[in-house]
Amino acid sequence: MSVVERAGLALLRRVDPERAHRLALLGLRTGLVPLPAPVESPRLRVRLAGLDLPNPVGLAAGFDKNATALAPLGRAGFGFIEVGAVTPRPQPGNPRPRLFRLPRDGAVINRFGFNNDGAGAVAARLARRPAGMVVGLNIGANKDSADRAGDYAAVIATCGPHIDFATVNVSSPNTERLRALQGAEALAALLARVAEARAGLPSAIPVFLKIAPDLSDDELAAIAETARDGGVDAIIATNTTLARESLREPNADEAGGLSGAPLFEKSTRVLARLSQLTDGALPLIGVGGVDSAETAYAKIRAGASAVQIYTALSYHGLSLVGRINRGLDAALERDTFASLGDAVGTARDAWL
Repeated sequence: MSVVERAGLALLRRVDPERAHRLALLGLRTGLVPLPAPVESPRLRVRLAGLDLPNPVGLAAGFDKNATALAPLGRAGFGFIEVGAVTPRPQPGNPRPRLFRLPRDGAVINRFGFNNDGAGAVAARLARRPAGMVVGLNIGANKDSADRAGDYAAVIATCGPHIDFATVNVSSPNTERLRALQGAEALAALLARVAEARAGLPSAIPVFLKIAPDLSDDELAAIAETARDGGVDAIIATNTTLARESLREPNADEAGGLSGAPLFEKSTRVLARLSQLTDGALPLIGVGGVDSAETAYAKIRAGASAVQIYTALSYHGLSLVGRINRGLDAALERDTFASLGDAVGTARDAWL
């Protein structure tokens, strides 16, 4: 980490976390944030659900909700970027404060509630995105929607022509009853509407499904089966957790989803179980507590074909992207894997 990056992170930590987030995006757009050089290696290239990724380290949804900083993020060394979550209509989200740092835990709690500019505004920005980058969109339903499945379909119809993949988010804990859509019957009906909307696009795009970490084995098995039958192309495991275990910060009891280092073991066990359940039929993306090359490599060996980061950026800066990719490349060479794909799932049983 450079002196400039270290100083910038220290300054951002002195202000309210949501304001710091807005300042970070402003710094990216205005060129004030130093961007790391991309790491290139044939070992790191990944083909995921028909997408060719230069490396397996993606940016998770939530950082650039409204697709306002795509150009600089595209130069920051990510293998792919996911923006959103986006709903058909703009909505302000939940009352503030709604974002809380837990620095001693390497974690964050948020209860944003899908605050975003709406599908129309985001689609216009996505239509102008730079070429040469893989960009996906996390999609959700408006809080007051009477037809939540219809909301997902509407966002795909509006934004689908301008993205490389769409992620169906049924796992945010911050929209009331949203996680109920993970039930087999509700999920099957939702995926059918999504498939119908995708069929109406000028060209087909992969559809990913993002699930919660707070699921039983039976629930995971049902989701895996429904995802396969519903035409899902990959599963993202996982979103934030409602659990609060062994946290040290006094604000750990704030309502919302917990992300960061405390989520690592829980989300990786879910990932490994999904890998076992799907047995290679669906690629998996590992999210939750990835803050180093070691944790990224553990996700890959547990069954992930790619990983995503977000919370760790607030503690380690954008240079983390390059550090993870360099460390992954070194680990693959050390363990004599010719490609990242050869390492996927090789230590899955250790997490079961």
